[in-house]
Amino acid sequence: MSRGSVAVLGTGLMGGPMAANLVASGFDVAVWNRSADKTQSLAKMGAGPAGNPAGAVIDADWVVVMLSSGRVCDEVLFGPEGAARAMRKNALLIVMSSIGMADAQLMADKARKLGLRWLDAPVSGGTSAAKAGTLSIMAGGDIEDVRAANPVLSAMGRVVHIGPAGTGALAKLVNQLLVASTIVAISEAMLMAEEGGADPAKVREAMLAGFASSRILELHGQRMIAGDFAPGGPAKYQIKDTRAALDVAAALNLELPVLRLADGLFTSLVDHGGGDLDHSALILELKRRNGRLPPGSPLHD
Repeated sequence: MSRGSVAVLGTGLMGGPMAANLVASGFDVAVWNRSADKTQSLAKMGAGPAGNPAGAVIDADWVVVMLSSGRVCDEVLFGPEGAARAMRKNALLIVMSSIGMADAQLMADKARKLGLRWLDAPVSGGTSAAKAGTLSIMAGGDIEDVRAANPVLSAMGRVVHIGPAGTGALAKLVNQLLVASTIVAISEAMLMAEEGGADPAKVREAMLAGFASSRILELHGQRMIAGDFAPGGPAKYQIKDTRAALDVAAALNLELPVLRLADGLFTSLVDHGGGDLDHSALILELKRRNGRLPPGSPLHD
C-alpha cells in the first residue's frame, strides 16, 4: 500500500538517490529532471518520469525540490510555466536545495499566496549520505508542516526544525561556512605536511585520533591524499553557497574574514579550471599558488 504521492524535481547527484530512497520507502514517486536520462534508473525502480515539472507535481501530496540554485528553483516553481501553480491546494512544497535566506523567504511567500504549505529544508552529508538515507536536514517553516513532512523527510535522513521560513536556508549557509573554511584549513595542513617531509596519510591518521578530528578530515583528507576529486560536492556549487553566506553577512552588517578568504580561494579554484571537481580539490589551488601542481593537473595557471 502506498504511503502517499511525492514528486521530486531534480534527480542529479543528490536528488537521484533521495528519490530512490522515497521509492524504496513505499511512496508513489513522480520524477522530473531537465536531463531526462537522469530519471531512467529511477523509472526502473518504479518511479514515474514526467515530461515537465507541472506534470510531475499535479497529483503530489509532497513536492521535493533539489535543483542547483535559488534562481533555478524560483524559475521552475514560479516562472511562466511554474510547477507551483499545478500543485494541489494545501500540498506541501519542500525545497531542499541550498538557496539564500532571502530567496527562501520570498518563495515561501509566493507559495502561501498560491494556497501551498512551505518548508526550506536543505541537507548536509553529501552523496554518500543521500544514498544511505542519513542526510542531516535543516527545516525552516511551521512546526506543523515539519510534522506533516516527517514521513517523507525521515526516508532521506534526520530532520531538525530550525525555526520559521528562511532559517533552514540560513542553517545550511552556516553549515557551508564551516565546511568551506575547514576544507581550506585541511588543505593547508596536508600541503604543509607533504612539503615538510611527513607522510600526509600518517599525519591524517594521527589527527583523526585527536582534537583536530573531523568528518571532513576523515573523508576529504583522504580524497586530498589519494588525489580523488570526482565530484561529490562540485567546487562551483561551493562558491554559490559562500557568496550567499556573504550576502547574509552583509545584510546583518557582519564582517566574516575567514568566510571571505574561503570564498576567494574557491573562486580562484573555479577560475583556474576546477569548477567541476570536488570541493576537496581546493588543495590543488594551494599547490597552484605555490608552484607545486603535479603533472597532468586539471588546473591551469
